[in-house]
Amino acid sequence: MSWHPQYHSSKFRHVYGKAASKDKCYDCVPITHNVNDNHFCAVNPSFIAVVTECVGGGAFLVIPIKQTGKLDPHYPKVCGHKGNVLDIKWNPFNDFVIASCSEDATVKIWDIPNQLLKRNITTPKKELLGHARRVGLIEWHPTADNILFSSGYDYKIMIWNLGVAGAVLSKPVKILDAHKDVVLSMSFNTDGSLLATACRDRKIRVIDPRAGTVLQEGNYNSHKASKVSFLGNMKMLFSTGTSRWNNRQIALWDQNDLSVPLLEEDLDGSSGLLFPFYDSDTHMLYLVGKGDGNIRYYEISPKKPYLNYLMEYHSHLPQKGVGMMPKRGLDVAACEIFRFYKLIPTKSLIEPVSMIVPRRSESYQADIYPMTAAGQPALTAEEWLTGINKGPLLVSLRPDSEDVKSLPQFLEPESPMDATALSQQEEVQGRMSLEDQQMPGEIESSRKRQKVDESLPENEQMCLSNGFDIFECPPPKTENELLQMYYRQQEEIRRLRELIIQRDIQIKQLTLQLKNLCIDIGN
Repeated sequence: MSWHPQYHSSKFRHVYGKAASKDKCYDCVPITHNVNDNHFCAVNPSFIAVVTECVGGGAFLVIPIKQTGKLDPHYPKVCGHKGNVLDIKWNPFNDFVIASCSEDATVKIWDIPNQLLKRNITTPKKELLGHARRVGLIEWHPTADNILFSSGYDYKIMIWNLGVAGAVLSKPVKILDAHKDVVLSMSFNTDGSLLATACRDRKIRVIDPRAGTVLQEGNYNSHKASKVSFLGNMKMLFSTGTSRWNNRQIALWDQNDLSVPLLEEDLDGSSGLLFPFYDSDTHMLYLVGKGDGNIRYYEISPKKPYLNYLMEYHSHLPQKGVGMMPKRGLDVAACEIFRFYKLIPTKSLIEPVSMIVPRRSESYQADIYPMTAAGQPALTAEEWLTGINKGPLLVSLRPDSEDVKSLPQFLEPESPMDATALSQQEEVQGRMSLEDQQMPGEIESSRKRQKVDESLPENEQMCLSNGFDIFECPPPKTENELLQMYYRQQEEIRRLRELIIQRDIQIKQLTLQLKNLCIDIGN
């Protein structure tokens, strides 16, 4: 039923899904039988966590990401809840801290040891007691450290500051009581200043979490939303749900006007929920169906038709839940741009599925890996609570690059083509500045250049020093392009050598001046 254009020009047009081989799957995993519409799986570059069956309470497994194959039936669990575990989420800034919520109306924070688990973990690092009924959803703040949101069946969303001392916290820093029914989904915008929710009362809301005010509220009769997601800096929301005829349906919204959707499409007549996953780096949207084995993926643009269908991954194994690997855990050598972990309870199997851009070159593909969110917070909890907003710290996925760059984030919505043009423009500016900086001359002129360098903003200095690494153009495709790149690199190396020689002379001269000054002071 959905509209598929005959042709759409995109570098992601031929992305395909590749399931892992049997030996790289996680076998004999007792996946939960809970019927809640959650992911039941959380992944980071170190561990995969999955909610499991447990007698006499709730538990989940934490498996090292490289420990594939058959799981020991007596493998230790994280089991401290008195009721079924409903949701688990890894701390985005610490790979060894995970939060869980349960039917026992508590939220618990767990420290996971660096080595292999040898016994069950039963004592949490912190316990959050505030909800009157079971807690169904938890979400970490995307940029602020130690800020956790929890949503319960008491219709309240609570904001917790985990930096507060004490093993048991009973007073959240803020309670949002704008909902009249159970919250089904929560999603943050890029800097975490806005929270979007989908509620069982059929309404989508955009909330200022610190003020507790509802900025926008939409109730569209023909669309009953189950899941909602911010689309990065596009200033749009995406929701999945059902139509009045119970068909699976998707809708696109302007975050500043939720009265009428920008786009509304019926997909099929299946009854399973659709989980949306948005990749703000590639502007790709993935739809994972609960109860079927398919993954649809689209490309989002800020202009009509907004949603461009790319392809669909088919599998005969239905998934109950799904986990998503953060960008910093992907295999860039294989041109992998996204990775899912499908929970298949009929086979007691967790199957990784990689989304790959087909490329012939084995070198790093800078055009499909822009700067992405790093695993470090941009704000402290106190800074965010006082009203400060900051975009995430950005990191390059290039294997030989430095870990984290605090680069400015795009604050306005951008199309993929605009982002590519801007990257090329910055590359040219960076190289021009580098050439100007590295022209041979006298020591006096190099001192002047040093003063100019010191007066530059921090982010511009980074672009100048690492311009070749961050904004590298696509790999050469012809022999002429290869020769041009080779000569350009040789010229760059020659200029850098000249610059080093000039700096050495400058250091020697300053050392001599310092010695003369010491002698004068002594006399």
